[in-house]
Amino acid sequence: MKKLLAAVFTLTLFISCNSTEKDTPVTPPKDYSAENDKEITDYLTKNNLIATKSTTGLYYIINEPGTGAQPTATSKVTVAYKGYFSNGSLFDKSTDSGLTFPLNEVIKGWTEGITYFKEGGSGVLLIPAHLGYGSSPRPGIPAGSVLLFDVKLIKVN
Repeated sequence: MKKLLAAVFTLTLFISCNSTEKDTPVTPPKDYSAENDKEITDYLTKNNLIATKSTTGLYYIINEPGTGAQPTATSKVTVAYKGYFSNGSLFDKSTDSGLTFPLNEVIKGWTEGITYFKEGGSGVLLIPAHLGYGSSPRPGIPAGSVLLFDVKLIKVN
């Protein structure tokens, strides 16, 4: 019995220490920038929309700038939103009363984009993959996806 336990322990130790990670080449994440930019500009043209493009590649449309407090990248905010793809397929939606969260704990496109609005403001964020989930798929969201959000900044908490 002792020999069997020792053999299992040795085998377990060997397997856990023999990682194939060091032998497997690391594939760098795919850069979707060019195709995302084309998808966003095609969407804007098709829907006759005019957006501002930031230096990071985020596109945004301000329908109503709002009149209240303006958040920073570390503010806690309450936002009502609808998230969809450029083909119109919905992937997420908040209630009308919105969700509350710190801006520094969400995707980069939100951290940056929500700061362009003041309380009561609304508009659209068109987020390329590098400011969303990049090359990592999420449930219901394929890798490299452009994410569009209709947003309303309800409150800066």
